[in-house]
Amino acid sequence: MNENREIPNGWAIASVQDIAEVIMGQSPPSSTYNKEEIGLPFFQGKAEFTELHPVAEKWCCKPNKIAINNDILISVRAPVGSINIADRECCIGRGLAAIRYHRDHKFIYYYFRLIEKELDEKGTGTTFRAISGDVIKKTKLSLPPLSEQHRIVAKIEDLFSSLDKGIESLKTAQQQLKVYRQAVLKWAFEGKLTNKTVVEGELPEGWKWVKLREVCEKIQDGSHFSPQVQYDEPGENRFPYITAKNIRNDYMDFSKLTYVDREFQESIYGRCNPEYGDVLLTKDGVNTGEVTLNSLKEPFSLLSSVCIFKTKKKDLKSEFLKYFIQSPFGLRAMTNSMTGTAIKRIILRKIKDAGIILPILPEQDRIVAEIESRLSVCDKIEESIEHSLKQSEALRQSILKKAFEGKLVPQDPNDEPASVLLARIKAEREKSKPANPPRQQAGKTKTKKVKS
Repeated sequence: MNENREIPNGWAIASVQDIAEVIMGQSPPSSTYNKEEIGLPFFQGKAEFTELHPVAEKWCCKPNKIAINNDILISVRAPVGSINIADRECCIGRGLAAIRYHRDHKFIYYYFRLIEKELDEKGTGTTFRAISGDVIKKTKLSLPPLSEQHRIVAKIEDLFSSLDKGIESLKTAQQQLKVYRQAVLKWAFEGKLTNKTVVEGELPEGWKWVKLREVCEKIQDGSHFSPQVQYDEPGENRFPYITAKNIRNDYMDFSKLTYVDREFQESIYGRCNPEYGDVLLTKDGVNTGEVTLNSLKEPFSLLSSVCIFKTKKKDLKSEFLKYFIQSPFGLRAMTNSMTGTAIKRIILRKIKDAGIILPILPEQDRIVAEIESRLSVCDKIEESIEHSLKQSEALRQSILKKAFEGKLVPQDPNDEPASVLLARIKAEREKSKPANPPRQQAGKTKTKKVKS
């Protein structure tokens, strides 16, 4: 924050160390950790943070550094600046620091929410970013009178409560859109979008179930051998290398695209020979089951986590296959063959034997058109929701900024000035200091005589 900013009457510029204690975390020996809830909850970093209070996953029977109820917990190692509030006595590891403000802890909490990005920018280090205790202690803030601190916190929470209700409604709408998308895909493959007569448990007239291998010229996964060298940037004789992270429902994600050299490209290209418009399915990994059409016109290589479908054009449209896989029918046909627990995998052989509902080509076109007409409306609504969510976050920061500029609540000239509060905190600290032990003069060590 700008230290030269103007502040309202009765406010003061202070550093965190002027008004609060800063306790840097220290990790105890791992032998003292347990999951039997013996000792104090042990928090190591942001991994245990939630929206407000951290959630304990392990405990420590011999803690080194302790935070108490209402201490502000701040992440001091990557990511830097994230905060929570301790809701009980706990042990803190070296990834955290505790800020203990005995007046109104929520005032400090909201201030650090405001400056989270600024603190992150102060992080240093090559392996991971971190900030020192001195950075926290020397952080400046505009300090209002204590009564105004209480009013500011109350106003922030009132405004945030209304904002949170709006955000909750937006997120509910997002979930409803997901349900509607699945409903559209279900109706499509029941014949309801093209006004087919639907009999429960039967296919519409003229439709049939066939195996995917019967209507595809090729169903193949990518290379089972990883390239020895990968590049982060495109270049001469370099080719895109598509893996599970690049495949999302209805689009290809190129934000983390890597490249391979010509030798590797030529060694495996014939295995899949991907072409524009082919169907690509993630068959291995956290986003198993996501599917899209290939939007790359240039040659590229595939890893084994991605499966390619080349449809027989006279029997099956690629767009129809893509939507079928996304539907409850297709997803079930694919995922019923999944194996693994932590990482899910769809077996290639079972993909080939999976069934697909097959209308004639003209009806496939009509079904795709009906699906896209409805889902395009969903897309527009989702864009609007995303925009509103971003605006909500910007409004939240605007509220905090006004609060700490003295523009959120009115000042009361009868409030005790912040300078008096600072003087009182200083006096309290002086009073609580332990008395210095007597020191001996140098070179005059007293010895006790012992009778012989």
